[in-house]
Amino acid sequence: MFKKFSSEDVSSQNQVKASVQRKIRQSIAEEYPGLEPVLDDLLPKKAPLIVVKCQNHLNLVLVNSVPLFFNIRDGPYMPTLRLLHQYPNIMKKFQVDRGAIKFVLAGANIMCPGLTSPGGALDDEVEAETPVAIMAEGKQHALAIGFTKMSAKDIKAINKGIGVDNMHYLNDGLWKMERLD
Repeated sequence: MFKKFSSEDVSSQNQVKASVQRKIRQSIAEEYPGLEPVLDDLLPKKAPLIVVKCQNHLNLVLVNSVPLFFNIRDGPYMPTLRLLHQYPNIMKKFQVDRGAIKFVLAGANIMCPGLTSPGGALDDEVEAETPVAIMAEGKQHALAIGFTKMSAKDIKAINKGIGVDNMHYLNDGLWKMERLD
């Protein structure tokens, strides 16, 4: 998704109205209840909230020129990895085994066997089409953010094919873009 992302991929930047800002805050609060105590610090009511429209139906939510959330085609908002590293417990987690790490960091989607092998781990409550944090075996921080293609139960049962779409990973274009001016 963000493999070759740069500021040249930006189509437009708009400061959003208060009503749109409230909708964005509300949908983020519903999606990530763990962020509720710090939501006012992350998305202050007085600070201008800027929505950046990019190619491929991608939207970035910026506060003070820092990308905090992104979504695709009006889908659920997903935090950037920098935000996830600050607040690691806001998303459900999947863990990949050691063999999958280099492929995930190259932008590959997460295959079912990498999640079901002895080094992998799944959160059984996760349904299909849910944003998840992708952790690595033996590592502390998330290495990617993904969007599940099938539920955790199906991933275990089928154990073939792509289990999670890799949306944003360490060292991709969005990770390297600390600020968008």
